Amino acid sequence: MIELTTPMIVSGAILILTFLGIFTEHLHGYNRAKFAMAGAGAVIIAGQIYGFYSPEQALQAIDWNVVFLLAIMMIVVSIMISTGGFEHMAEYLAKKSGGSPTRLLVFMGTAVTVISLLLDNVTTVIIFGPLIILICQAMKISPIPYLLAAALLSDTGGVATLVGDPPNLMIGSAAGIDFNTFFIHMGPPVFLAWLAILFVMKYLFPKELSNHHTLKFESVARYKNKRLWQKSLVVMGLMVVLFVFHQKLGWEPWMVAATALTILVFLSRKVDLDSVTSHLETPLLMFFISLFILIGGVEQSGLLEIIGEQFKPLIIEHPLGAALLLLWVAAILSALIDNIPFTAAMIPVLAGLQLQGVNVSVMWWALAMGVGMGGNGSHIGSTANVYIVTISERLAKQTGNPELAITPALWFRKGTPAMLITLFLCSIFIWLGYDYLYIENLGQG
Repeated sequence: MIELTTPMIVSGAILILTFLGIFTEHLHGYNRAKFAMAGAGAVIIAGQIYGFYSPEQALQAIDWNVVFLLAIMMIVVSIMISTGGFEHMAEYLAKKSGGSPTRLLVFMGTAVTVISLLLDNVTTVIIFGPLIILICQAMKISPIPYLLAAALLSDTGGVATLVGDPPNLMIGSAAGIDFNTFFIHMGPPVFLAWLAILFVMKYLFPKELSNHHTLKFESVARYKNKRLWQKSLVVMGLMVVLFVFHQKLGWEPWMVAATALTILVFLSRKVDLDSVTSHLETPLLMFFISLFILIGGVEQSGLLEIIGEQFKPLIIEHPLGAALLLLWVAAILSALIDNIPFTAAMIPVLAGLQLQGVNVSVMWWALAMGVGMGGNGSHIGSTANVYIVTISERLAKQTGNPELAITPALWFRKGTPAMLITLFLCSIFIWLGYDYLYIENLGQG
């Protein structure tokens, strides 16, 4: 019989109400950061009243590694976008496609996937979404397959690295997983998923991707600041090298990003810090900080420890089954709701079991794959998806052609099958590669 204390009930109620507000953001119109802030404040006050949580503990609950890394990468990306280099790269790929819709999909999809390894998926689609529309209009082909592929592959590519997706940052920081370990274990399933999505898109859009005669893309791309773009690429290369060696250096990932940013701003004397820092997504950072405080309060109440104890026998006795169950549950929930709150709620449960000596290494990988791949399951499964849907709807309205809008029904017919295929591949990978994913001393160093 589970004995729930008053602090557990109160903190649990605050968590549920906060998550309901976050998950219904599209219905009531309030930004999810507002509900997270309200939940964080409520759990601190409740903690003081019932004696289980204090403002000092709330500050300690914030994972500043995640917050700083996100903020710094936002500034780096802002500098790179200002150079016009991404536009030049996209137009170069369009010309290299030679008018072949299939080749264009492969080139664009590969570029999106690779860039998503280091930049978050939202930034990637914000860069490529408008470019895809311009290129497809010039070539007189439908942008729908390319926009959908950009969303699917940005979500997928982000799963491969520690810095590719916010949930990865949270998982890596909590579990003590370094950049190399994360990439070595998540790279193979992401590679399989990348191949599968590019392959299946050909059959999901047979008409749009048939290699009939099309007009070639002949536009000339112009850099806004070519020297700064080149410097940015060099600094990004240095950052990758430092990420590879960050554990040997004794640096947290945010320190690597901060070093790269510092070098970049000194190499570029004309970069206006006021201008580039204005692109910081402050509501997202506030959301993360508030979410850490909220989950920290629930953890201090003892509720998450009890939840972890319920899963402990399953993980110990049937670790493979538990990992596959977590993969699919995480994926389905991430297709329906935001994957960040779900990840934040699961982390303390797994971390608590890890502290008890239970090896949950495969569970961490299953969680990362589930929340990453699952975002492809619906048009609201990730912020990147919502952005792509929004610009397609805007295009449909501007052109007066409703067929250019990515509707929920279209996503269900085209995007959801792609997500299911990647999940089956991930399931097979976990099943056959269980020993490969199992790490003896993960998080114990």
